[in-house]
Amino acid sequence: MAMTMKVYEVDREGHTRIVREETEVVPLEQPEASHQFPVCECPECKTTAR
Repeated sequence: MAMTMKVYEVDREGHTRIVREETEVVPLEQPEASHQFPVCECPECKTTAR
């Protein structure tokens, strides 16, 4: 089953702006085991103690 997705942003006054036009996307058959974000690898985070 296909789905559609459109990305837009709304400003403080309620005006919308389309960031990406509507497009068809295919959902995953099996969700990934974890949806946690990976550890940040930016220079600032690499030098900061975790």
